[in-house]
Amino acid sequence: MSLWPSLRGISIKDLETIMAIVHEKDNSAVLKQVAEAGIHLTEPTGAHEEHDHHDHEHGFETAEILRVVFVALAAAIVWFHLWEPFHRVSVIGLAATLIGGYPIFKEAFENVLERRMTMELSMTIALASALAIGEFFTALVITAFVLGAEILEGLTVGRGRRAIQDMLNFLPRTASVLRDGQTLDVATDTILPGEIVLIRPGSRVPVDGRVVSGHSFVEEAAITGEPMPSEKTAGSPIYAGAINQTGTLQVLAERLGKETTFGKIIEAVERAEHSRAPIQKTADRLAGYLVYFALGAAALTFLITHNIRATISVVIVAGACGIAAGTPLAILGAIGRAARQGSIIKGGIYLEALGHLDTVFLDKTGTLTYGMPLVTEINAAPGISEQLILKAAASAESGSEHPVGRAIVRFAEQQDIPVSHPDHFEYRIGRGVLATLHGQQTIIGSRALLAELGIDLHQQANAVHGTEVLVAQGGHYLGSILVTDQLRDSSAPAVKALTDMGIKVVLLTGDAKTVAEAVADRLGIIQAYSELLPEQKAAFIAEQVRKGRTVVMLGDGINDAPALSEATVGVAMGTGTDVARESADVVLIGNDLMKFVKTVRIARNCRRIIFQNFYGTLIVDTIGIGLAAVGLLNPLLAAFIHVASELTFILNSTRLLAPREEIGTAGHEQAPAQV
Repeated sequence: MSLWPSLRGISIKDLETIMAIVHEKDNSAVLKQVAEAGIHLTEPTGAHEEHDHHDHEHGFETAEILRVVFVALAAAIVWFHLWEPFHRVSVIGLAATLIGGYPIFKEAFENVLERRMTMELSMTIALASALAIGEFFTALVITAFVLGAEILEGLTVGRGRRAIQDMLNFLPRTASVLRDGQTLDVATDTILPGEIVLIRPGSRVPVDGRVVSGHSFVEEAAITGEPMPSEKTAGSPIYAGAINQTGTLQVLAERLGKETTFGKIIEAVERAEHSRAPIQKTADRLAGYLVYFALGAAALTFLITHNIRATISVVIVAGACGIAAGTPLAILGAIGRAARQGSIIKGGIYLEALGHLDTVFLDKTGTLTYGMPLVTEINAAPGISEQLILKAAASAESGSEHPVGRAIVRFAEQQDIPVSHPDHFEYRIGRGVLATLHGQQTIIGSRALLAELGIDLHQQANAVHGTEVLVAQGGHYLGSILVTDQLRDSSAPAVKALTDMGIKVVLLTGDAKTVAEAVADRLGIIQAYSELLPEQKAAFIAEQVRKGRTVVMLGDGINDAPALSEATVGVAMGTGTDVARESADVVLIGNDLMKFVKTVRIARNCRRIIFQNFYGTLIVDTIGIGLAAVGLLNPLLAAFIHVASELTFILNSTRLLAPREEIGTAGHEQAPAQV
C-alpha cells in the first residue's frame, strides 16, 4: 500500500503538495500567503533530494481515478473473454496490469535499488506470480484494489493535512495601524513591535499583544481552545488569529509573524518532522518484519504444498500499511487536536512520552495559583508601625519583577504610601532582595536569608496560609508581610483528574513548608517539597529521570526553566515567561491546567490507537497467512482482506483528527479581581 509523503510532520515541500492537490491552488500562492501572514518558514536542507520512500507521492488526481477505471474495465473484458487472440496469454490482462500497476512496480524497483523490503515489493512479487500462472483477472482485481485503497488512503490523510490550510487562513494579510496620528492599512509583515494596531468588529487579530483601549468580546477558540468569547478591556492579552466580535480595539503589538502563538503552532507542527517519535521507528521495523514473515511463509507454503495459488494468496493477504501509515497519521492527528484545544506539542517524541508518563511535578506560583499574590496581613515588631514596614519593603521591591514583590508595591500604592527607588538592588534567587535605601541596607526575604545575615527575628511564628516576607532595615528586624496567592479554579479538578489516571502528582515550590503543605492539602496532593532553589528543583527532577521514570515538569517562570529542561517533558504555561516557554517541550496557551489534562488524555488515546493497529495487524496477518497457506483463501479474497484490514486500521487512526468545526471545549477562566 502507498503512503503520502512525510506523514510524520509538515515540511515546506509537503505544504506545496498538499495545497496544490487538495485545494487545487498554485504552490507559489500558498507560500506567498504564509509569507504575507508574517511567517517565513525555512525549507529543511536537502528537502528536494531526500525523500522518505516509506511514503508515496501519489495525490488524489484525475489520473489516479482514470487508472482505477481503466483497470476495472480491463478486468471486466478479461472476465467475459471479449477479446482473447491467444489461448494462454490475455493481452488485455497483461497490458492493463502493467499499465495500471506502474506506480506499484516503480516503487518496488526503487526499493530494490535501496535494498529495502516494503509492501510494494511483496505485492509486485504477488502480481508477477499471478501473471506467470495465467491468473490475469486476479492480477487486475488485486491492482484495482490496491489503487482504489490508495485513493481512499490519500483522502483520509488529506483530512488531517487540511488543518494546515485552516491555520493559514487565521491571520489577515493586511491590518490597520496608527502611525503619526493617522490610520493606515499596511501589510501585516510590515508591522513593528510597539505599534498600535486597530482591530475593527468582525476582523481577525494580526498580532499577539495587549489591549490599550476599547472594549469587546473576542473569539479565541481556534488559538486557545476556549469555546466562549473572551472579554477584552485595557490591559487584556490578545492573540493573533482571534476574531473580534463587537467593539473596536486598539492593540499594542508585542509579537509578530512566527513569534506569535499562531506562528508557534505552525512551527511546532513542522518541527515534528525532525523529531520522530520512537514508536514510529518501531512501526517501520514491524512493517518490514511482516513483509519478511509473509515472504518466508509463502516460500514454506510452496515447498510443502506446491500450490502456487495458495502461495500467492499468502503474499497478498499480509499487509503492514495499517501500521506504517496509521502510526504517523495518529501522531499528526493527536498533535493537531491538542493544538486546537490550546496545547502546542513541539514533536512526536514528547507526545509519546506524555502517553506513558507516571509522574507530574507542579510549580506553585503562576501554575497552581494565579501568580498575582495579594498582601493580606502585616505583623510589626514591637515599636514599629505597619506604614514603616510597608514603605521599606515596597521601596526595596520597587525594581523587582517577582510576583510577591509586585504585590507589596501594588498594596503600598493602594495605601498611598510613598515608594522610593533603592540606590542598590540585589536579587537572590529563591531567597529575597537586598537593597540600599538612603544609605541603609534593607533586606526583604525568607527566614533563611535574614538568619544568614545575622538578623535577630525575635522568634516570630511561621505563616500558615501564605508566603511570609520578612523585613529588616539597618540590621534590625521590622516585621513580616503575609502574601497569599489564590488557587486557579482549574487547579483542583486538574490534580484530581491526573490522580484518577494513576499519575503521581508532586508539588515543588520555593515557598515555606507551611505554605506548601497548605496548598497541597487543599488540592489533594500527597507529596510536597518546599523551600527549593531552582537548581534544587532541577537536580531533584534529573534524579527521577535517571531512575527511569517518565517525568513532566509544569511551570511558568524563569526559576522553572532549569527544571523544565531536565524533565522528560517540560510543560510551560502560556502566560509564563519567554524563557520558560522556550525551555519547554509543550506550551499551554493560556492558564487553564485542564488543557494539560486533555493533552495527556489525547496522548494516551494516541498510544492506545497505535497499539490497537499493531496488535490488529499482527492478528489479521497471522490468521490470514494461516488460512491462505492451507488453501482456504484464494488470491481475490486475500486481496480483499489485505485492503479492508489496512483501511480499517488507517481509519482507526483518523479518530484523533479533530472535525473542522471543532474548536475545543476548555472552560474560560479569569483572574481574580485585585484589591
